Amino acid sequence: MKVEIWSDVACPWCFVGKRRFEQALDRFAGKDGVEVVYRPYQLVPDAPETATPHRAWLADRYGPQSVAMDARVTELGKGEGIDFDFDTALHANTFLGHRLLHLAESEYGAAVQGVLKEALLTAHFSRGVDVGDRTQLTEIAVAAGLDRDRVTAYLAGDEGTDAVQAQLAEGREIGITAVPTFVFEGKWAVQGGQEADTFLRVLEQVAAETAAEPEAPHGDSCADGACAV
Repeated sequence: MKVEIWSDVACPWCFVGKRRFEQALDRFAGKDGVEVVYRPYQLVPDAPETATPHRAWLADRYGPQSVAMDARVTELGKGEGIDFDFDTALHANTFLGHRLLHLAESEYGAAVQGVLKEALLTAHFSRGVDVGDRTQLTEIAVAAGLDRDRVTAYLAGDEGTDAVQAQLAEGREIGITAVPTFVFEGKWAVQGGQEADTFLRVLEQVAAETAAEPEAPHGDSCADGACAV
């Protein structure tokens, strides 16, 4: 089974959803046959290259309710083992991060891409790292298992840009409008940071549906706990 997770590096619900999905996958009897791949999505594609404080950016965008928004996701994060630190978090353009994730998948495989995704989310939300900065991205990538020289050369040029742009366009074409969105076998879509039990039911249902009717189209979506544009 292939699961494509459309998400952004700067999406708190994507972090929560990742942890919950991983909990479900660990409980899924067929987990060894599941390939998880991360696909790019940018909540703020026009974010400037120079990072700014997250708190100020969110307040400017959503007003007074931004404090409650951060507080809610911080509390939810604790239950998933995530230490959200919005006081130090930086609002940054995530395109370079998506390019790195593409490099990781294409040259190192889905497992290494998953390690890098976790590292980028942690750096952004828990360590106050500027995930739009090439130097800091390089250190994150190397720690995740990528070759330093390869990453340095890759980020210095435009390699991977067209591929990521194409994947972003693909997301728009198939109707991805909020993240995280989990697409199972290219047919079933679940949106939002659902509870682990929900993800487990979906995994089991997709496995059963695929075994019974591998060519039959089917759709299933939900929309709670997602980051929307």
